[in-house]
Amino acid sequence: MPRTKSAKKQMRQARSHAARNRSQRSALRSALKKLAGLSDPKDSKPAFLEAEKQLDRSARKGLIHPNTAARRKSRLAKSIKRSGS
Repeated sequence: MPRTKSAKKQMRQARSHAARNRSQRSALRSALKKLAGLSDPKDSKPAFLEAEKQLDRSARKGLIHPNTAARRKSRLAKSIKRSGS
């Protein structure tokens, strides 16, 4: 257990940050799974935009590395283009 006042505050902050990260990560994964579950290319455009938005937000907030977000967006766009043609 923390002894100093600052260590106690850091523990409180870590708990709240972890909870926020958990919900953000869950939203990101849900958006990606929703996109992966679609078979019709016509329905995939709004789901792709939502997934792209979540990836950008996660990268901006430090939840995932910016290069990881860029790589995933690239692969998603490539797979949608391939399935659409």
